[in-house]
Amino acid sequence: MRGGDASSGGLFSYVSCEARVPADHPLRAIRAIVDEALEVLSPRFDELYSRIGRPSIAPEKLLRALLLQAFYSIRSERQLME
Repeated sequence: MRGGDASSGGLFSYVSCEARVPADHPLRAIRAIVDEALEVLSPRFDELYSRIGRPSIAPEKLLRALLLQAFYSIRSERQLME
């Protein structure tokens, strides 16, 4: 079952991600482009996931995280979460 792409807000942080990234940072433009591409891919993701079972992590969130990992040359997913 495909999980949702909703933000969890400030679940583990007192400062939002929006406040941490400056308004003119290149990641903001990249995120807009990525969000458009993922919106186009959303119906395809729906086809790939089962309708029953436990919800997964949204593929959009995973792809955004992998992009950050590639942009910042982070060696592992564990380091990315840190």
